[in-house]
Amino acid sequence: MLEGGAIGTLEVREGGGAPLRLHGRFPYNKTAILSDGGRTGRPKKERIAPGGFRYRVNRPAEEIYILVGHDFNRPLASRSTGTLDLSDTPAALEFEARIAPELLSVSWVQDLLTMLRSGLMLGLSPGFRIPPKRAVPVAITTETESDRPARRPNNNPRDPVTIEDEPDDGTLDEDGNPRRGAIIRTIWEALLYELSVVTVPAYREANVDLRDWKLTQQNFSEAPDAGVRRVLNRWRP
Repeated sequence: MLEGGAIGTLEVREGGGAPLRLHGRFPYNKTAILSDGGRTGRPKKERIAPGGFRYRVNRPAEEIYILVGHDFNRPLASRSTGTLDLSDTPAALEFEARIAPELLSVSWVQDLLTMLRSGLMLGLSPGFRIPPKRAVPVAITTETESDRPARRPNNNPRDPVTIEDEPDDGTLDEDGNPRRGAIIRTIWEALLYELSVVTVPAYREANVDLRDWKLTQQNFSEAPDAGVRRVLNRWRP
């Protein structure tokens, strides 16, 4: 499982008489620095293209979780329990998760709420896998050129991932960082399995919003998947 993330702004809102809800936003087409290259290597950067998570997101039967720290033993919400809604737009993947009242008595959930309110856990990070090239369809589009986001090179219509070289000229990128010849990986197709609240991820502008906290008697079933374990396989060139 690969992980991406965000150094975002997390805002805590309480009151209003509604159940506890988490709202998150993961922006597309933003560049994350995965590695600075160390002393001798080249920096590595990554971006998720618009619609990069659409395969599983657009299939409601595919299970997707909201987790804490990419840990499947710490679930907050899921599609199968009806506690997670996803909205995929050209700009970002957004979600709203409704936290079951039963979970509020669990110690690690209380720890999470404390960190959210204190502003110490600010990031949103997706957990995903890259599909094999044979599983990626050739995109057919009818939009005008001005409507098109970044897209796969024409000679690689089925590649779920493409690689490009950043200029090494010191000019500034979209985040104001000097370009130093990084290797940039663009992910066009990814299989999203979970979104996690994390402390220090990679992508900018992602955020989680905790709001309307009040205990209710509404019944939600818990959604842990005891048989699933996180496997972290960091990208290597």
